[in-house]
Amino acid sequence: MLLQMKDVYKNIGVAEILRGVSFIIEEKEKVALVGVNGAGKTSVFRLITGQWHSDEGTIIRSGGTRLGYLPQGPESSRESSLLAESETQAEIETPHARHTLYEVLDAVFAPLHKMEAELRALEGRMADAEGEALDGIIKTYDKLTQRFASEGGFESASRVRGVLRGLGFPDERWAQPFVQLSGGEKTRAMLGRLLLERADLLLLDEPTNHLDIESVAWLEEYLRAFPGAVLLISHDRYFMDRIVTKTIEIENKTAYVYNGNYSAFVKQKSVNREIAEKHYREQQKVIKHHEEVIRTIRGFSTEAAIIRAKSREKMLAKIERVEKPTTLPDTMRLRLTPSIKSGNDVLNVENLTMGFDGKILFKDISFELKKGDKTAVIGPNGIGKTTLLKILVGELAPDSGRCREGVNVKLGYYDQARRQLDESKTLFQELSDTYPKLNNTEIRGVLAAFMFIGDDVFKPIAALSGGERGRVALAKIMLAGANFLVLDEPTNHLDIYSKEILEESLRGYAGTLLYISHDRYFINHTATRVLELTADGLKNYTGNYDDYLAGKQKHLQAQAQASAADDFGLPDSAPLNQWKNQKERQSAERRKQTRINRLEEDIEKTEEAISACEARLSDDAIARDAAASEKVYNEKTKLEEKLAALYEAWDASNTEE
Repeated sequence: MLLQMKDVYKNIGVAEILRGVSFIIEEKEKVALVGVNGAGKTSVFRLITGQWHSDEGTIIRSGGTRLGYLPQGPESSRESSLLAESETQAEIETPHARHTLYEVLDAVFAPLHKMEAELRALEGRMADAEGEALDGIIKTYDKLTQRFASEGGFESASRVRGVLRGLGFPDERWAQPFVQLSGGEKTRAMLGRLLLERADLLLLDEPTNHLDIESVAWLEEYLRAFPGAVLLISHDRYFMDRIVTKTIEIENKTAYVYNGNYSAFVKQKSVNREIAEKHYREQQKVIKHHEEVIRTIRGFSTEAAIIRAKSREKMLAKIERVEKPTTLPDTMRLRLTPSIKSGNDVLNVENLTMGFDGKILFKDISFELKKGDKTAVIGPNGIGKTTLLKILVGELAPDSGRCREGVNVKLGYYDQARRQLDESKTLFQELSDTYPKLNNTEIRGVLAAFMFIGDDVFKPIAALSGGERGRVALAKIMLAGANFLVLDEPTNHLDIYSKEILEESLRGYAGTLLYISHDRYFINHTATRVLELTADGLKNYTGNYDDYLAGKQKHLQAQAQASAADDFGLPDSAPLNQWKNQKERQSAERRKQTRINRLEEDIEKTEEAISACEARLSDDAIARDAAASEKVYNEKTKLEEKLAALYEAWDASNTEE
């Protein structure tokens, strides 16, 4: 056990933040902390790191446990650090203003650099020493060299380079002063620094923010292999599915622990809620029945009736009450319905080229969008994805090339920066000015669907959080009735529940969709096509994100085979045909195994059904009913025939070549 929170309570003023929170983090565990925005996830981190103190309960860290903490937002560039058991956040040093990006990360290995300097000094002394003095220096040198090697001294430089490249920093940026980096780049750098430190438990608050898809994929592999434990807060469901083995949900101010990744948590939570609601409803029926009987008996007003009523009341009081399941958090209600139908040809892009300050972002980009296409645009940060969208919606003019919209195309644009929102207005004014035909009741109804109720509708846009601004922008798009949606990072700042509602709406959307996203889970659940923007141009993949990965892997394998053919002087078709044959064999083996697995599942289910029939036949009520017994017996006979056929098919599948 590395960390335990036991029955922890926390209040801020009169507001209760956390109530009776309990969980344990074991060594090497990878754990996700989930919940709606404002549920108290970051509060848990602040309690663990000692920034806050609990009002009740205990937080136990095993002796010597070192925490690595990455806060969310701009403060992460100041506050990220390795915390020993006695340290608090106030004791953390910030990177020195004159340090370069590389030096900020390399500072993690300062003790190793000091050791290396001592080794160089000892080497210098060896040249002038003789006899016993030389023997003593050599002995010291050997011990220090062994210690230097065991603590990773020879790998430190390669580890720094690997982390910098993995997090998307090109080599030419390493010498840049740290203070000149953007807020997002500083956050990435401090994440890299944490990864290099020898923490027993990493606390990561939204670590995938400011990372492109390639960097997130690299971080996944790094954390999967990380020897310590990880507790992370994230809205990236694909990321959590790939890493975590346990999920802790903060809901209604307390914690619920689920084994498994995010998808397993969602399934189990749904099952648990259904069971809890069923038990609650059934018990309420029983309680109501007892109460009605008691009222009826008391109506007789006899001594015997009163005694019976009191007996019933005692029995009712002994029932252990099932708590009413907590209500689900409020979520937005989003319906995207085109007001008119577009033609089949929605957008035609021909030979687009764009650059700034003499630097070409992309060149000769061409593609088409058809009615009903749901297309995700992906690519590394800075490649020009947002610029491409701005050209498509008419906000920027390309250096060359053209875009042509089809017939009856009605565009709706969701800007990542939310520039469509006027910060001088309230939410109510923003909608009423944009859609003057709506009356007050209709505007309030739309805002309520996006979780703005009561006086919230009079909040100024300037005072809204990123997630709240996103919901207002989505409300405006819903009202627009567009048949062609262009969305730039629509899931940014949305909580998981709002993302799921947006996904469901987009899956059912009858129009055409084009969007930029780094959210691979979102892409998997909404895209029918992926366009990857690279330095070499635009590459098209049919399907969702997983299909894109498979297609890209197949392309890379084909390239490798072609390269091998060139290296060995073989005809290009020879290795490719060998590769195809191997893939066909592998595919056939996978199909065979899938068939066997399904047969085994059917066998297990059929055997269970036969056992159920046998149990029913031994039931006295059925045994006394000839018709019922015959019906169950016939059912059992058919199941046994089915089982025999399944075993025969299973045997044939296992023996086939």
